[in-house]
Amino acid sequence: MSRYKINNLEEYFKEYKKSVREPKKFWDKIASENFTWYQQWDKVVDFNLAEAEVKWFTEAKVNITKNCIDRHLAKKGDKTAIIFEPNDPAEEAQHISYNDLHLRVSKMANVLKEQGVNKGDRVCIYLPMIPELAVATLACARIGAIHSVVFAGFSASAVATRIKDSECKIVITSDGGYRGNKTIDLKEIIDEALTECDCVKTVLVVKRTNNAVTMKEGRDQWLQPLLDVALENNVAEIMDAEDPLFILYTSGSTGKPKGMVHTTAGYMVYTAYTFKNVFNYEENDVYWCTADIGWITGHSYILYGPLLNGATTVIFEGVPSYPDYSRFWEIIEKHHITQFYTAPTAIRALAKESLDYVQKFPLKSLKVIGSVGEPINEEAWHWYNDHVGDKRCPVVDTWWQTETGGIMISPIPFVTPTKPTYATLPLPGIQPVLMDEKRNEIEENQVVGSLCIKFPWPGIARTIWGDHQRYKDTYFSAFPGKYFTGDGALRDEVGYYRITGRVDDVVIVSGHNLGTAPIEDAINEHPAVAESAIVGFPHDVKGNALYGFVILKETGEQRDRNNLIKEINQQISNQIGPIAKLDKIQFVSGLPKTRSGKIMRRILRKIAEGEFDNFGDITTLLNPEIVEEIKQGKI
Repeated sequence: MSRYKINNLEEYFKEYKKSVREPKKFWDKIASENFTWYQQWDKVVDFNLAEAEVKWFTEAKVNITKNCIDRHLAKKGDKTAIIFEPNDPAEEAQHISYNDLHLRVSKMANVLKEQGVNKGDRVCIYLPMIPELAVATLACARIGAIHSVVFAGFSASAVATRIKDSECKIVITSDGGYRGNKTIDLKEIIDEALTECDCVKTVLVVKRTNNAVTMKEGRDQWLQPLLDVALENNVAEIMDAEDPLFILYTSGSTGKPKGMVHTTAGYMVYTAYTFKNVFNYEENDVYWCTADIGWITGHSYILYGPLLNGATTVIFEGVPSYPDYSRFWEIIEKHHITQFYTAPTAIRALAKESLDYVQKFPLKSLKVIGSVGEPINEEAWHWYNDHVGDKRCPVVDTWWQTETGGIMISPIPFVTPTKPTYATLPLPGIQPVLMDEKRNEIEENQVVGSLCIKFPWPGIARTIWGDHQRYKDTYFSAFPGKYFTGDGALRDEVGYYRITGRVDDVVIVSGHNLGTAPIEDAINEHPAVAESAIVGFPHDVKGNALYGFVILKETGEQRDRNNLIKEINQQISNQIGPIAKLDKIQFVSGLPKTRSGKIMRRILRKIAEGEFDNFGDITTLLNPEIVEEIKQGKI
């Protein structure tokens, strides 16, 4: 990838123009010169956006793990591929070399094959941030099984939904996980989830916490004894460029989660290219992304992007506040981290604490600091830039999505002049446009519009698992012929982009996209609840928090309100996970609705944000008087 590293602004504009003028030629050169292929492609890209159909590198044959691991062995076999930093700082960190990783992934791949997992089968991975999570994910890719990693903070019900949707054959989990001073019973959650899932024949269990667990006869097996006797050699499966690599679920604004499908070759090329440029990665750097592999950030920028570049990547099991708020800075110092990539939520939480936590560490190894998950607010940007980056490390404020596979708009360090709260300029190969309400492209600058992409890029998700129509409707119907991101954006006078937030009913809380519909469904199942509506409101630490407006049934009117709030949040926690709990719950007698029965969420958003002066035209509401009542009762 070194020959594709952009070194100055002039070079960026030159590359960008080339990528827009001749996208096929641009990606053809990157793909052919930087990866190992079994067979070359006959066509760089083939697409029909009207039908939401995109293919990259058609007829090419490749295996992503051969590019992540095998090809580095001759020159970098002894180099550290993964540093595992455990939750407890007293436990020793592990350094896993590329040779070690090759051995572990080969053995795990052989275990999966022994368990009857074949190319195209789906494997659910529900593990904490331990080396086995990386190994299991890569082992699936090696044998052509499709991995579905589920964040180990989701509830049994949420896990079951994901397992059933993709009909996983096997689940890989652990006896438990550590998170700060808590131990989480992951196996128990899987046991509960699997009461609903007939498709799962085998559960492989990693020993991590030594929790007492129930092992179901004929289904559950400890993983280590199987690895101990597994063969050490595994020949990587030859995959077609468009074979699915993984399914990753993201919240929909309505209905069940969307299983985004990413395929092999395009995703490989795109994550490798973006990692190299956005993080200015150079040989012997030590890169750390604090995300969880259960999210797209972890897939693309803990695992695949770094390993494709032969990098050293850190996997951290813990949280930024344990044992105290200096943990991140201590790890940076300990491992001489050069690139640090985290979420605005973490930055805001750490900025609230004493500066002593960060100032006792020089952090001189850092070269680039990044932000991901949601737009970073100005105050947090300056704190990060001043106290972590020491005003010498560029802040790469990256915008992208689960659906895009990799970073789309971002400064390139030491190349793009940064501007607080702006993701700045699109990366080469990315063609963003702003659209107005009449579906026209807005040509000029200093405007706000709906952010779309008008030409496909290699990392784009290909479909929603089992529901291509939903994929087409969600991303390609609002603005025909273009991919609609679901985000609004502002473009300034020089063409820099600033993401203004979701335009649909998805709220980003602590960097997690939470669809409001599934949370409302969970609340409405409470026996005392008649109806509910959820909106986001600004929060100092989380970026956004959730505000619930809840109508009670007559039977609920006499209940203790504090207990009801606890029960409603517990219901959400059980069905979706603790990340979706509401910060505020207001009990109301009605919700503002149009005559067709649609809830006017923009009014509820304004009330939640404390903006009472301009609700717009409310005369079209079925019940305009309810607005004043809700306003008076605001928490």
